[in-house]
Amino acid sequence: MLDHLIKGATVVDGTGAPSYVADLGIRDGRIALIAAPGTAGEPARTSEDATGLVLAPGFVDPHTHYDAQLFWDPYATPSLHHGVTTVAGGNCGFTLAPLHPGRPGDADYTRRMMSKVEGMSLVALEEGAPWNWHTFGDFLDALEGRIAVNAGFMVGHCALRRYVMGADAVGGQPTDEQLAAMERLFHEAMDAGAWGLSTTQSTTHSDGDGQPVASRYARPAELLALSRAVADHEGTQLEAIVTGCLDQFDDAEIDLLVQMSAAAGRPLNWNVLTIDAAVPERVPRQLTASARARAAGGRVVALTMPILTPMNMSLGTFCALNLIPGWGEILGLPVPERIARLRDAGVRAELLRRADSKEAGVFRRLARFDRYVIGDTYSAANEGLSGRVVRDIAAERGLEPFHCLVEICANDQLRTVLWPMPTDNDPASWALRKETWRHEDVLLGGSDAGAHLDRMCGAPYTTRFLGDCLRGRRLVGLERAVQLLTDEPARLFGLRERGRIAEGYHADLVLFDPARIDAGPARLVHDLPGDGPRLDSRAVGIVSVRVNGVETIRADEVTGAVPGTVLRSGRDTRTVSTR
Repeated sequence: MLDHLIKGATVVDGTGAPSYVADLGIRDGRIALIAAPGTAGEPARTSEDATGLVLAPGFVDPHTHYDAQLFWDPYATPSLHHGVTTVAGGNCGFTLAPLHPGRPGDADYTRRMMSKVEGMSLVALEEGAPWNWHTFGDFLDALEGRIAVNAGFMVGHCALRRYVMGADAVGGQPTDEQLAAMERLFHEAMDAGAWGLSTTQSTTHSDGDGQPVASRYARPAELLALSRAVADHEGTQLEAIVTGCLDQFDDAEIDLLVQMSAAAGRPLNWNVLTIDAAVPERVPRQLTASARARAAGGRVVALTMPILTPMNMSLGTFCALNLIPGWGEILGLPVPERIARLRDAGVRAELLRRADSKEAGVFRRLARFDRYVIGDTYSAANEGLSGRVVRDIAAERGLEPFHCLVEICANDQLRTVLWPMPTDNDPASWALRKETWRHEDVLLGGSDAGAHLDRMCGAPYTTRFLGDCLRGRRLVGLERAVQLLTDEPARLFGLRERGRIAEGYHADLVLFDPARIDAGPARLVHDLPGDGPRLDSRAVGIVSVRVNGVETIRADEVTGAVPGTVLRSGRDTRTVSTR
């Protein structure tokens, strides 16, 4: 007997093949039957009519930071609402494990680092996770049996360094003995099911003390030693971030990524390829790393987002503006002093110069302050400004736009919410995206879901992209769009029997209305442990989400079931070799 029968769905199977109408039966967490409508020969305990609805494989998000959130939110919201059934965590060199059993203070260091570098609520980190693990295997075991999504995790280089070197991980170099210990620890983590190594060399990544994170001190020999260790384990990967990921790689960064992938004989993915027709040289430069990697026996894959992710910013809290060269020292001052400096015309002129300079890289996009939209305000002086564009307010007041923005924020003691309007929302940029998505080493994803919680909400990229493909720009057809969200990331990670609708595959399934599929606007909610804020977005048109055959979402509401699996390398992933 079938556990459940979905009747008359339009099946988009993830392979890119044309859709077809079928009945689909589920038994014991797997797809047991795919048959012409009305021909299923087995009875089912439950069934539903899916006429007019699309049935697709569950979406795979290749870049998240749900490592902590899953402890207080096993549903990985809002990703699960938007059809994501499998998430990859432990990215950018940052993980919560391993933790040295003899140094309880390392947990506090890790929490403060994650709060600073990934924009997670410190209170939520302290109150929402048990912190009762030491080994990476302990961490995986702590999640087993209590999550609603499938989740796999890389090992963060920063945690490996901290475990072996202690405080010397920041600023120091490992001895031969320490490097050997780091390799042993890494092997133990992969034996327990870690997906491989994640690391960062990016100058934007600093810890809770304001110092460069530990992996930024690693020299190529250390990175290559750890990369070679990846080759000893089935179903493993590499993920790396360098400063050039934000704009354009330099030659040394390309060489490093290529050498790491070739040493491991495994794919290496990086985040995120920004596509903007105003900077036509960026995409060819970034994809040079992929071409050189293939020539060297490796593979370097660029993640890119198929939507424009809105960012919630302010002059009062740490955000992307702090990462513009020269801005951090001003925006890091106490609020009264910060306001005084920002009101200084000379300071504003210098900040604008730095924001529009070549050294600002991709953050130059943030320098169009006339295009910012005012969000929430908190003073009588700013009443009526929410939803308005700065250029219009500045014209009314006879002020230069950045000066106008500063005065608005100063009225709110810098609490004003700001929404920068994207500069790359033009037809030429969308045409360039469509062309870039065809590249063999470009993969859709990079949501950062679980991080930067009150600043951005990338999790809805799946439903928003599908809505755009069906009723908006229609840059790719439905079958190709689903393939980009399912089979392609599943194949990159070597996921066993996931990413497609086929008999015998795990029943990770999304049922949606093609006439409505979309994502609602981002809104600020206070639902973190300690009542902390985060941006959320409701799904539109998602009828049902199933993970391993069990329904986890019905009509955009969680069911309470937690059928997800901690995906472990080797058991749940097969090797994707580059050799």
